[in-house]
Formats: sequence, structure tokens, C-alpha cells
Amino acid sequence: MDIFDSVLERFALISIVDVFDILLVTFIIFGVLMLIRGTRAVQLLRGLFVLAVIIFFFAQIFDLRAFKWLVDNMLPVLLFAIPVIFQPELRRALEQLGLAGRYLRIFRRDEASPVVATFKEAALRLSQRRHGALVVFEQDTGLQEYIDTGVILDAEPSPELFLTIFNKHTELHDGAIIVRGNKLAAAACVLPLSTSSLSDRQMGLRHRAALGISEVSDAVAVVVSEETGQVSIAHNGRILRRQDIARLDSILNAFLAGPRQPDILRRENRESGG
Repeated sequence: MDIFDSVLERFALISIVDVFDILLVTFIIFGVLMLIRGTRAVQLLRGLFVLAVIIFFFAQIFDLRAFKWLVDNMLPVLLFAIPVIFQPELRRALEQLGLAGRYLRIFRRDEASPVVATFKEAALRLSQRRHGALVVFEQDTGLQEYIDTGVILDAEPSPELFLTIFNKHTELHDGAIIVRGNKLAAAACVLPLSTSSLSDRQMGLRHRAALGISEVSDAVAVVVSEETGQVSIAHNGRILRRQDIARLDSILNAFLAGPRQPDILRRENRESGG
């Protein structure tokens, strides 16, 4: 009973400000975990946690003076090393904060992009011909630095233009098309390659480039496989395979319409067996 009374006394000392403080810290930790979910940062955090447990065990259980001196001098270095180690994740988190205005799209009327409808028709023919393709749809994060690496088009979209660019015998087929607004901004663009491991051996450089651009921006990248003719979509550092070309326009329009896009894509992926 004494212990129970002591616990009640401690709970009585907790104010509304303390509750708000705890909830705020919980929300921040949860937000960080959601941002790094599915990235290499999860493995890094596990490694740091195991290392911290080992250091605490040796420092507290055994009287290792030299080891304690080493740990005390390494802590300041680790504080500077953490931002370097988690640079991609920190950059992505700051970009997410900077793109908070995109959630206002909920109040806008959804409009189908004419480029999406045109690309759907081209993707069907590209898949049948086994011609590889990589198309990136720019959103709020500007892709000008990648547009500058390619050939400027500023062209109106058409299925014939997509098919001509990604024809194996043209000079522009080996890069990515970047779509800005309702126009094809550039072709043969060089994209950053993802360093994440791809489990499927059928996914090549196009898939790695699509995943890479999705890791550093909010762009949506679509890949048509040259080997299988299957369509994959990369967004937010994840790639989903075997998308149904017949429903490609609805999937892409859902992505480009606003913040509801991830749930819609996951449902499409489950229905298509991806």
C-alpha cells in the first residue's frame, strides 16, 4: 500500500504542461521513425543502439578507466558524425517540412493530367515492344539540376514522341524524360542512382535511377522494363513492381493530385499482386 500511495502522489504532481511535454516528445520520436521507415537509417540506428548498450555495459559494470576516457572523447565526434551519417534522411525530413503546403491540395479539385493519359498510351506500346523507358513527373521539389543534364525539349506530349525518344536506335533513349507541368521538359536526363539494394535481379539501372530520384525529391518515376515489359512506379524512396498499365493513368493521377496518393498506390499494388 505504501508503494501504491507513493505512485499516486507522484502522479498527482504531473501537470497538464508535463502531459503536453511528454506527448510532444512522443510525437517527434514517432515522426522521426516514420521518416526513416524503410530506409537504411533503420539498420544504422540498430547498430548505434547495440553499440550504446555495449559501451554502457562495459563502462558501468567494469572499472575500465582507459575505455571511459576513450568514450568521453569520442562523444563529441559522434555528435558531428551523426548528421553526416544520416544526411539523406535529414535532407528528406527537411524537404518534407518545406513541402507542407502540398497538403492544401486536399481542398483543390482533382484534375487529370493530359501528360499522364498520353504516357499511358505510350507505355502500353512500349511494353509490347519491350522498349525500356524512364519518365519522371516533377512535383513540388524542383528538378532543374537534372533537367540541365539532358536535352531541353519543352515539348507538348504525344504517344509518338514518347515512342520516338525511347526507341533503341535514337540518341535520347538511354536517359530519363522529366515532365514539368503539362510539358516534356527534357530527355536523356541523368538521375542519381540509389545505393539501396534491389532484391529482384531483373531491376537494372533504370529502376535504380527511378528509386534514386524518388529518394532525393517528391517526384514520381515510372519505369518500363526492357526485359519484361512490366511497369514499376517509384515514389518516396520505394519502388512498386508489376503495375497494371490499363490503370496506370488512375494511379499516377492519384499520386499527382495530393497527399492521399500513397494509400491509393499501395491498394493498387496489392490488387495487381505486386
